[in-house]
Amino acid sequence: MSFLRSLTLIWPGLPWAWLRGSWAGLILATAFGICLNLCIITAWIWTSFIDLEMTFGIWAATAIIWIVSTVSAVSSFPQPLVRYRDEVTDNLFIDARDAYLAGDWLRAETKLQTILTLSPTDGEAQLLFGTLLRRVGRFEEAKKSLEKLARSDSGQPWQHAIRHELSLIKRDFQENSEEIEQNAGIDSNAGPHHRKAA
Repeated sequence: MSFLRSLTLIWPGLPWAWLRGSWAGLILATAFGICLNLCIITAWIWTSFIDLEMTFGIWAATAIIWIVSTVSAVSSFPQPLVRYRDEVTDNLFIDARDAYLAGDWLRAETKLQTILTLSPTDGEAQLLFGTLLRRVGRFEEAKKSLEKLARSDSGQPWQHAIRHELSLIKRDFQENSEEIEQNAGIDSNAGPHHRKAA
């Protein structure tokens, strides 16, 4: 367990909220924050309004929550995300890359989806998948996929490539929109001609 990962154990719920994006972890971390604020308020701010026994009770309850959640977190600490490829996913990636380069979009997409099912944190496969979606004109899906990758830890080594792909999506989307508008203009101009001829 690395030092920075182990620092999350200091705050209850933080290991799951920070390292895994868990809603339950976020709720626990928020509840602990509220309890701790209540302790501080009763001990140093509202001293004349709250009895000393009540203040000790609140501190004791907060300490118990902290101890129980920390012991629980240590026993089931989230493992680091796996960032390597085994032989199966490596072979699948090579097949997907070759299919992509050959223009076999369906085969490439199938292989990449299989990789991302087996190894959802494979940043290189996610990047290729986003690029593939852009190439086949599924711009919204590509944008969402690449933006999600940019926010994840597995996307850190690929930030430059992700930004480049997002700029290409924007360019391609604009070109596609202009082409659709031009075709719509041609169709609307051709309509009256056909009516006159009829």
